[in-house]
Amino acid sequence: MAETPIRFGILGCAHIAQTVSRAICLSPNSTLYAVGSRSFEKAKKFSEANGFPPSAKIYGSYEALLDDPDVDVVYVPLPTSLHLRWVVLAAEKKKHVLLEKPVALNVAELDEMIKACEVNGVQFMDGTMWMHHPRTTKMEEIIYDPERFGNIKTVHSIFSYGGGDDFLRNNIRVKPDLDGLGALGDAGWYCIRAILWAAEYELPKTVTALREPVLNEAGVILACGSSLQWEDGKTATFHCSFLANLAMDITVLGTTGTLHVHDFVIPHEENTASFLAAAKTGYWELVTGMSAIPSQHVITTDLPQEVYMVTEFSRLVKSIKDGGSKPEGKWPSISRKTQLVVDAVKASIENGFEPVQVRV
Repeated sequence: MAETPIRFGILGCAHIAQTVSRAICLSPNSTLYAVGSRSFEKAKKFSEANGFPPSAKIYGSYEALLDDPDVDVVYVPLPTSLHLRWVVLAAEKKKHVLLEKPVALNVAELDEMIKACEVNGVQFMDGTMWMHHPRTTKMEEIIYDPERFGNIKTVHSIFSYGGGDDFLRNNIRVKPDLDGLGALGDAGWYCIRAILWAAEYELPKTVTALREPVLNEAGVILACGSSLQWEDGKTATFHCSFLANLAMDITVLGTTGTLHVHDFVIPHEENTASFLAAAKTGYWELVTGMSAIPSQHVITTDLPQEVYMVTEFSRLVKSIKDGGSKPEGKWPSISRKTQLVVDAVKASIENGFEPVQVRV
């Protein structure tokens, strides 16, 4: 007898919800059960445009979707300024929460959301999709192996994309009342997560924002960067931008290993992802070439990375719903650490680019 799939409700009709709704349909343990918007017509058009199953319920308000007792999970792709209200309400309605990033405007808001989820026994996870790609697991096998990679010494990350004139005028990511963190919260979230991932989620001691960030007239960050420092001497830097051509790079340097990945946010091809790794690389004696040159690792998958995310989230929810398990604490912890660094970078910018201690 087939198991009952986890029933997803989508709270809002954001562009990213198109990608995640497809993932829900492709996931073997999930089903697209409902969509809710501020108007019934908008929700209906979104459902039709994205091939929702005929059985999917359409709601003309967020509240109506949350009141449906058959919704197990809500995916929340709303503007960041709305996350606190709707995540807390969803948790109080006993809905598990898959939340788009950035998860909050600051860690105080996130703590309220996490607390609501803990009190109500529901799973929380943010929607950083690349974390669930099989390539990420393979890269961890290399950089987390001290015999192969040595000790991590520095990490560098870049995520940039050219938003274009219309984006820079009208997108929610440049509106202070909707997504006030701008490029730091959007692209910078990925860079910071990549750095923490490479550091096995050890928080840095201090964060120092780089000078001359670019802000729009409303004071929202369009491009910025930062350096991070750890007590053991590790360092990291990142740059995020809405103003430069697309780049999605991670470089991790260990004492005996190097890793490069050039499409970490979204693989260049949906079913194939690669990275370069090398160990104990050096020059020939006459500097005519390199020994132990980087090797390319290619990971082929049957499903897009967002499907792996939805499937993992549904597995956790299933174990809580049917198996009596407690929510997995790993994911809210990682979200919180990422938010702490985002907050520290923002504070450093506001404090004249002085170092800011990252406080747990």
